[in-house]
Amino acid sequence: VIFRWWKISLRNKFCESRPGEIKESWEDFLDDSSLHIQIAIVFGAKVLEHVLSLCQGNYDFLERLPVPLLLYIISFLELEDIARLSQVSRRFEMVCNSNALWENIVENLCDTITPEMKELAQEIGWKQFFFTNRLQLQLQLRRRRQKQDAQNKKDY
Repeated sequence: VIFRWWKISLRNKFCESRPGEIKESWEDFLDDSSLHIQIAIVFGAKVLEHVLSLCQGNYDFLERLPVPLLLYIISFLELEDIARLSQVSRRFEMVCNSNALWENIVENLCDTITPEMKELAQEIGWKQFFFTNRLQLQLQLRRRRQKQDAQNKKDY
């Protein structure tokens, strides 16, 4: 673990200050409570918790994956598993409820999606679109068509 710091000041007496540095093995770092306090003050408790976890061998690779890769992996899960995963953390809740994920799921499970269906899904959200039964979707699509027809008649 390497902890570096710099003095930033407008005063001339500090302009020649060199950066400070502490290097410790991860075993020594785990025992150095004064360094823990310094890291918590400068970077916050979450960063300290993360560094301590890394030094203890607790790696959470899944939490650190980029969103596009997470979306790809999650799209293969069963719906019940997606619901459970959304309860793991705020990040997973955001990803599991995202329009991008549900658009992917709908496109994989539905044979045909018309442009009109896409517009409706983007309007109400892909997750809502997925869980709306067919009769309700047909009714909503019919209402959209009627509204657009009425709007077109007004324009003429």
